[in-house]
Amino acid sequence: MPERLYKFSWDFIGDVEAGRPNLGNTTRIEVYRLFQYTLRDVLEEMFGTEEADRILYKAGYMAGKNLCEKMVGEVSSLGAFVAKVQQVLLDLNIGIMRVENANVGKGHFTLTVAEDLDCSGLPDLGHSVCTYDEGFIAGMFYAHSGQKFAVKEIDCWCTGDRTCRFEVKLEE
Repeated sequence: MPERLYKFSWDFIGDVEAGRPNLGNTTRIEVYRLFQYTLRDVLEEMFGTEEADRILYKAGYMAGKNLCEKMVGEVSSLGAFVAKVQQVLLDLNIGIMRVENANVGKGHFTLTVAEDLDCSGLPDLGHSVCTYDEGFIAGMFYAHSGQKFAVKEIDCWCTGDRTCRFEVKLEE
């Protein structure tokens, strides 16, 4: 296998202060969505919808795991983990996460993310679009617990709901 040129590293975030002294570390949501949905379109065109979804889930997983390791860190309890993740997601303007249901013993959770970065405000498409978010949440739960979780979006802005809802289940 040839050497990988873009293996993820926090170095790709760079020194934003030095590199963007006038524009800083913010941009508009349209730019994020332009990137995500043009990339999704190219992936779907090249590989089909199922494979595009697998790739986006995997990328989300990597992002969630790395973000959690870097910005949440090790915490002593599930409650502390959830509180820290909620704050990080809020600070980064990713979304407003809430836990609706938690069965810790069975490793089964229902989360909502309001004002979701990926889809809030999009038209009703008749299907959910937050595949990247599914992977992102699974990666965060893995970073915290060391266990694999399957995450599936069960409600989405793009299916007529006004918040994204995710079912998180411990894989057996």
